[in-house]
Amino acid sequence: MAHIVRPGSALPPSWDGHAKGSTAYARILAGLSFAGVATFAQLYSTQAVLPILASDLQVSAADAALTISLATVGLAVTVIPWSFLADRIGRVRAMAWGISIATVLGLMVPLSTSFGMLLSLRLLEGMALGGIPAIAIAYLNEEVTKAHAALAAGSYVAGTTLGGLAGRLVAGPAGELWGWRAAALAVSILATLAAVAFLILVPRAQGFVTAPAAGLRGAFRTLGGHLGNIRLLVLYGQAFLMMGGFVAVYNYLGFRLSGEPFGLPGTLISLIFLAYLSGTVTSRWSAGLTLRFGRRTVLLAGLALATAGLALTLTQSLALILAGLVVFTGGFFAAHSIGAGWTGALASTGRAQAASLYNLAYYLGSSIIGWAGGLVFQSLGWNALAAAVMVLACLTAATVAVVHPRTER
Repeated sequence: MAHIVRPGSALPPSWDGHAKGSTAYARILAGLSFAGVATFAQLYSTQAVLPILASDLQVSAADAALTISLATVGLAVTVIPWSFLADRIGRVRAMAWGISIATVLGLMVPLSTSFGMLLSLRLLEGMALGGIPAIAIAYLNEEVTKAHAALAAGSYVAGTTLGGLAGRLVAGPAGELWGWRAAALAVSILATLAAVAFLILVPRAQGFVTAPAAGLRGAFRTLGGHLGNIRLLVLYGQAFLMMGGFVAVYNYLGFRLSGEPFGLPGTLISLIFLAYLSGTVTSRWSAGLTLRFGRRTVLLAGLALATAGLALTLTQSLALILAGLVVFTGGFFAAHSIGAGWTGALASTGRAQAASLYNLAYYLGSSIIGWAGGLVFQSLGWNALAAAVMVLACLTAATVAVVHPRTER
């Protein structure tokens, strides 16, 4: 029997999704975790070797940082086009194209003959990676039972935290020993292996129905419908504000720790990224708690945890600052995993586009607030920056509490 669908991702009425405990469910989680590693290891692969890269290519620190900024900008501007392509060719095929193109471009990065070529490759790499984050969430919501969709989304977000951490920890030692090109190559090899694992593990989609081409007007109608949904808007606001605050904290905490009274060397400061492991744990843990307490309650708890962690960084105790960073990171990723999965669940049609808008807000926040936080830090110091991010968290929590119903599970 043929299914009539509207543009987006209406599901066959007979399909309920893979249940937790099934082989297909396990393969979905493992495959998307590897996709997260491949995506975020590449996206942030140069961050750990920016000083080495700047010295070798004789560019300023700000110019070297463009290798990160252009990759994230490339991802942000392509998540929506990728989502519409995924409606036509399928979620798995679109993700396979994106991750394959990105790994090829990543392997070309160490061969860059000029700084301009390096920036161009990083931009293209980010554009290819735009085919993963939003589509992965749409795929999860179509292939996994509704009862376990939040847990599955949390597992995917956990993979992204491991990917971001792996990219930095692999690149750092390799860059110190053999230079930034070797660092980029090491991360690209890691990403290639993860991409191959994704292609092997991820099962064929069963909940996806090809959407007819809607044209430009139909595309704007789909996006407009999501932007007119106040509940989705609140989640987009959460992504923008909290990711921006998160990036600002990690961008400038290192500067604080390198100055008085701490005076930590760069090698030790780079280890603060190990706090990402708390996000790996809380992404899955918080998603599991939604079955008991509901998304709204767990998301608010994640925001409260992040705020409490930031409060600890206001002290002059290094131990408390590091403990606060771990708590803040765990709370952020708990809230992020709930918000990302909830976006796909709230959208009855156009799921890939709904998730794409979430990712667009997420990376715009990273770019805008992550940069603006530096102005606050330079002018008023760390305490002012931490307080500003705490205000953003409280504002996010207030809007979530007001807009989303208390009784929803």
